[in-house]
Amino acid sequence: MSKDAVKMPRYYYIAGMDSIVNINGKPDTVYHTISDIAFVNQNGEHRSIAHDLQGKILVISFFFADCKGSCPKMHTNLKYLQNSFKKSYKKLNTLDTVVQFLSFTMLPERDSIPRLRELAAQYKANPDSWWFCTADKKAVYAFAKQQLGLIAGDGNGGSDDFLHSEQLVLIDKNRHIRGYYDGTIDTIANKCADDIVLLTLEKQKKHKK
Repeated sequence: MSKDAVKMPRYYYIAGMDSIVNINGKPDTVYHTISDIAFVNQNGEHRSIAHDLQGKILVISFFFADCKGSCPKMHTNLKYLQNSFKKSYKKLNTLDTVVQFLSFTMLPERDSIPRLRELAAQYKANPDSWWFCTADKKAVYAFAKQQLGLIAGDGNGGSDDFLHSEQLVLIDKNRHIRGYYDGTIDTIANKCADDIVLLTLEKQKKHKK
């Protein structure tokens, strides 16, 4: 590898090996692909990853509205990510439409749509590219644990369960996990921003003819 080669974000979780061999005569690695999840955003719109976010890079996080500790810091860093892309790529009009931020409440029984709308307004979330989301609690917990690999104990989203993660999870356009970042640490959130740019370049390269 050339010393000037760009190191792309790694893949997480091998799902198996492809039955079709590559040009080197070896089977390609098959990586975990996250499944769909349906939700409602702060605009009251019913959405899902599979049907509404095809071809987009995702940054997924989890929170609860009344959190006074790590959540405000995480939201502030997400606001920075959103604004930095909007400022840097305003003329190109690329990353604003390619990247989608999804913040899921872990207490849907308490965090209503109006409350999510208040939070979105507080952090000046772009209603097109940063969604504060609510969904069935068991579905959200299963998605966080089984699809994103976040450690959340033994609960399954029951009434007494409570999951809280400070991680931002980066998903590429093919629904593969490409990074985990502590959303409360500025420098690590900056690394997430760098990796988003790299994934955008990866997308462009694959379509180059």
